[in-house]
Amino acid sequence: MRLRAVLVSIILSVVFAAPIDAGGFDQYGYNYVARVFSGPADGVDRVLDDTVWGDPTYARDHLVMKWSKGWDDARFGGAPWTTAAWLDNEWNGNVPGGSGWTEHFKAVWVGPCSTGAALPDGSYCLWGEFAAIFDRGMDPSHSPWMLAKASPAGYGAYR
Repeated sequence: MRLRAVLVSIILSVVFAAPIDAGGFDQYGYNYVARVFSGPADGVDRVLDDTVWGDPTYARDHLVMKWSKGWDDARFGGAPWTTAAWLDNEWNGNVPGGSGWTEHFKAVWVGPCSTGAALPDGSYCLWGEFAAIFDRGMDPSHSPWMLAKASPAGYGAYR
């Protein structure tokens, strides 16, 4: 799925970028103090050019990303990765001029696992150490899909 590649790029390239602002939302949609991005996907690459990494397909879609203090501490502060590290992405392409794709995606650190492998709780492994505990959406034809639904699908189950 093309949206999946875009979301993975966003997660790896942006949420992994060092926080740079001191508070409040910047012009792109980031609030690093609250650990939230909210706005058109155009801003996620920190370039307001009606594209997302040069592709206009998803630029008008609305994106809300949230990530935990545990994520920041491990990624930027040198703390060990723990199950306190999680992220949540909500993609909405059902907006004027949007792509029509929607996706809600949750991931949590679980330790070493085999990327792509199904995990016993209904999640799947990605990036070699994270579980996608919830991943469902709808394509532009309104066909729903679900790739993961861990049981339970909440972050607290991994503590």
